Amino acid sequence: MSELITISPIDGRELLRRPHATRADAERIAQAARQAQQAWAQRPLNERITILSAAIDVVLSRTDAFADAITRQMGRPISQAPGELRGFAERGRYMLSIAEEALAPIVPPAKESFERSIEREPIGVVLTVAPWNYPLLTAVNSIIPALAAGNAMILKHSDQTPLCAEQLVAAFTDAGVPAGVFQYIHATHDIIRDLIQSPAIDHVVFTGSVRGGGAMEEAAVGRFIGRGLELGGSDPAYVRADADLAHAVETLVDGAFFNSGQSCCGIQRIYVHESLHQEFVDRAVELTRQYRLGDPLDPETNLGPVVRARAADEVRAVIAESVRMGARNRIDPAHFPQARAEGTYLAPAILTNVDHTMPIMNEECFGPVVGIMPVASDAEAVTLMNDSNYGLTASVFTRDLDAARALGRQIQTGTFFMNRCDYLDPALAWTGVKNTGHGISLSILGYHALTRVKSYHLRLL
Repeated sequence: MSELITISPIDGRELLRRPHATRADAERIAQAARQAQQAWAQRPLNERITILSAAIDVVLSRTDAFADAITRQMGRPISQAPGELRGFAERGRYMLSIAEEALAPIVPPAKESFERSIEREPIGVVLTVAPWNYPLLTAVNSIIPALAAGNAMILKHSDQTPLCAEQLVAAFTDAGVPAGVFQYIHATHDIIRDLIQSPAIDHVVFTGSVRGGGAMEEAAVGRFIGRGLELGGSDPAYVRADADLAHAVETLVDGAFFNSGQSCCGIQRIYVHESLHQEFVDRAVELTRQYRLGDPLDPETNLGPVVRARAADEVRAVIAESVRMGARNRIDPAHFPQARAEGTYLAPAILTNVDHTMPIMNEECFGPVVGIMPVASDAEAVTLMNDSNYGLTASVFTRDLDAARALGRQIQTGTFFMNRCDYLDPALAWTGVKNTGHGISLSILGYHALTRVKSYHLRLL
C-alpha cells in the first residue's frame, strides 16, 4: 500500500505518514457519503445550521492545535497561523447567516390557477480537493455552504497538510455532524481520478495549479457534473499618482510577502505612477528589510520557509532568470542570515528594472518575490495589468473613487480592490477569469454553485 509522507519545511524532517486509500476504501467512503446525505438533506435547514455553527465553535476551541499543525506542515509563522482560524470562522459564520436567504425558493408573480416556484436542492456528494497554502480558508469556502445546503462532503487535502483534513472532520463530528456526512480521504491522483469518475460524486471543487485543474477537467469528462476550479494567479496592483503612498507601501509589501508569497491572490506585479515610483521602491525596500526570516515556531518570526525545497528552487530560478534578463534585486539576501542557496528558506526579493518578457512579470511565482514597474498613465497600467494569463484579483490605490470604478470596469479580473489586496470578503463572490479557472464560491452565489434548481409548475383545478 502506498503512503503519503509529509516533510516539514521547517527542518526537512519527516513529520508524519498516512496510508493512501485503496480503490475499495474510496468506494466505501463515497457510498457512505451518498447514504448519509439523504438523511442529512431531510433535516430542517435550521437544524443543519445549528450543528454547523457548533462545528465552527469546536474548531475555534482547538485553535492552538490547528495552528501548530499548520505551521509544522507548511511553515507559516506560528504568530500568524491563528489568523487562519479566525478567517475560517468569519467565512463560515457569514455563509450560515445567509443560508436561509440563499436557499429560499424563487416565486414568480402570481398567476391565476397556478402555483409556481423555483426551489434549490442539494446536489448530493461534493468532493473538495484543497491545497496546502491556506488549508482551512480554501476548504471552508465549500465545506460550510455544501453541508448547509444538505450535501455530503468528502475532503481531500494536499499530502502536505493531511492533519488539517483529519482535524476538521474530527471537529465537525464532535459537534454532531452525522457519520458519513463529512469525511476525509488521503489518496493518490489515480484514486481521486477514479473517484471523480464514480457516479457517487456529484460535484468537484478544486483549488490548485492550472495543471491540476486540467487534470480535474479531464477526470470529469463525460460525467456532466459541476466543477469549481480556482487555479491561481499573478495578481497586479496599480499605485496612482494620487495614492496614499504610506498605505500603499504597507499594504502591498504585506500582500506580496505574507505567507512567504504563497497565496493565489498575493501581489506579484506592482505598477507605480512614475511620479511616485522611486519613493515607493525605496519605502518598500526599507519595510522589507525589517522582516524576520526564520524558524516559524519562533513567535518573533514573520517570514517562514516556503513549503518545499523544490518550490524554493523554482522561485530562485525565476529570480535568477529575471536578473539575467536585466532585472535588479533590491534586497541583498545577505541581509537575511537564515536564507540559503538551497533548502526552503528564501530571502524576500523586490525586483526593479523589470518588463513583461521576464518570468516574474508573466508567470505565476509562488514565493516571496515581487516585480515593480513605473507607468506613465492609467491606460498603460491597465494594459500591463491585463497582460497576463491569469485574472483572480487586481488592486488600485487611489483617493479617487470614480477613477477606481472606471479602472475596475477595464481590468480583466474576478475581484477588483481599491486600497486593499489579498483578502476575501465572504459577502462577495470569489471567482476568476482566464487561466484562473471557473466557478464561484462564497456569497449567495456560492450556494447556487452547490445546489441544483427544480421548478414547480402546479396547476390548480
